[in-house]
Amino acid sequence: MISPPAELDPDGEGDWGKIELLGKLIVPDAENDLIADLTVDPDGDYAYLARWGGSACAGPEGGQGGHVVDGGVYVIDIAAPGGSLESPQLVGFIPTHQDTLVGEGMQVVEITTAKFSGDVLVINHEQCGKNGKGGVSLWDVTNPLKPKKLSENFGDFTIDGDRSSPHDANETHSAFAWQAGNRAYLVSVDDLEAQDVDIYDITDPKHPVLIGEFNLNEGFDNDPPLDQPALGLTDTFLHDVVVKKIGDDFVMLLSYWDGGWVLLNVNDPANPEFIGDSDYPNVDPELLEQAGITLSPEGNAHQAEFTSDNQFVIGTDEDFGPYRAIVTTDDGGTTEFRAAVGSPSPQIPGGTTVTGETVFVGRACPGDPAVPAGDGTQIAVVERGLCLFSEKLAVVEEAGGYVAVIIMNREGAGACGGVFGPFVEASIPVVFVGRDTGFALFENVPGLVYDEAACLDATQEQAPIPIGTVGDVVTISSQFDGWGYVHLFGLDLDSETPFTELDTYAIPEAMDPDYADGYGALSVHEVATDPQDPTLAYLSYYSGGLRAIQIQNGELVEVGGFIDNDASDGRVGNEFWGVETLVRNGVTYILASDMDGGLWIFQDP
Repeated sequence: MISPPAELDPDGEGDWGKIELLGKLIVPDAENDLIADLTVDPDGDYAYLARWGGSACAGPEGGQGGHVVDGGVYVIDIAAPGGSLESPQLVGFIPTHQDTLVGEGMQVVEITTAKFSGDVLVINHEQCGKNGKGGVSLWDVTNPLKPKKLSENFGDFTIDGDRSSPHDANETHSAFAWQAGNRAYLVSVDDLEAQDVDIYDITDPKHPVLIGEFNLNEGFDNDPPLDQPALGLTDTFLHDVVVKKIGDDFVMLLSYWDGGWVLLNVNDPANPEFIGDSDYPNVDPELLEQAGITLSPEGNAHQAEFTSDNQFVIGTDEDFGPYRAIVTTDDGGTTEFRAAVGSPSPQIPGGTTVTGETVFVGRACPGDPAVPAGDGTQIAVVERGLCLFSEKLAVVEEAGGYVAVIIMNREGAGACGGVFGPFVEASIPVVFVGRDTGFALFENVPGLVYDEAACLDATQEQAPIPIGTVGDVVTISSQFDGWGYVHLFGLDLDSETPFTELDTYAIPEAMDPDYADGYGALSVHEVATDPQDPTLAYLSYYSGGLRAIQIQNGELVEVGGFIDNDASDGRVGNEFWGVETLVRNGVTYILASDMDGGLWIFQDP
């Protein structure tokens, strides 16, 4: 782990500047990578933590207090008399369907329509096993101690116009709800098709209605297109989204990965109008400023929020790979492929290489055909899909005999030739490549042909490569390119180019090769802007802890932070995923979810 700066944390308690620790709650079943997002109810009395599933999510069912212990939501009292900000209390748990996760799409929103009045908890769903469900669920949490199911696992049941099979809602990475007049709406991230912006009317939350689905890469007045192929930024898909009323308009802010950030007018949610989008510069500005390295940017627009005065947008790029991978194969002339390195699995430092014969081992999910053991020098090629990356790596490492793992992308929208650095823990290096690259490694398999258009239109069939097939000999090398960081944009909704990039910010360790391995993931994850002070924002920074930043003269300046250095409970360091704010008696409080522990609560001292 990295340490708090000694000069800013003289008392050694881990917090400094405009961040002061008030309280925390470690959930009773805490384990590594258990917790995902968090949200707070509109009154600031209850917090909700997403249970991402844990290590046994895809395994046999267990029980704790009568609850299925796959995914779900912890209900936490943070208001007297039951709990407090200093001493939050776990008071309930809302379970999901078997093998079903809750990730980044949680929100509590007050809805008042002719069909419903109260607080609604929005939950996204992805799968961690064969019995998992997708879509979105809505719960009435007007009384958080007695949550009532309104609708469960609803969503889009088609993939590019064809009925999905099995007939379940598509997996959904995130969701956001809002009220407009006497109606309520929800937008969700469809993981499985190119039309990945799904909008629903939830005026009656017991009967959501899909009113539109959109692919921002086509069908809108976005010329030039969202991607920037000259920079290698071609993986354009929706990752996260918020909606805010600005003046008389409802404005949707979408984080579209390599496509940057996109603005839509959703006054008529069934017919959104394109406002504009951001572009990445030709040279990565933060890497150049801090490390003096000139490379193209990584992309990866992950999440963003408007400032409270709507003058700025602060966005986060998520990048788990501090090295830019280079995969070459001696195939009658050396061929180089685009790739990304996973983290916090071991890195391949610049100047070193890993070489080995590739072996296709299938999806490597629990319950799949057995992964053959390697000979101690080979590289396993795993197909993305069905189960978590961590589960795949556990299966491969149990088989043994591999010096590295290459994860090949799956079929379906937002996948195929796309490349990103996965978050995965393993004892050997992990590299992610596009499906086109994966197929090229096994080009001698009879009838194996890659077609990008067909792949994007497909419904996640497994690759027609027999398990145990030996492919090309590859060499993996890398170049340091830093971790994910933060962007500050000036915002002008009346302009044809509404985004003006003003500055970027990263913790120093994220741009230092000496911290590329052994210090956890040093990428930013999410931002929460201060609801009272438009110059302040708070960042969940994985192993970099919690950070407070301030807009000063058009630049982002760090003004506080927290990294846990108290080992009294057997834990040290943080892995912050989510960050939210609440206001109580005129004071802004900051809440953060720790993937390995639970809920942490802070204030500006």
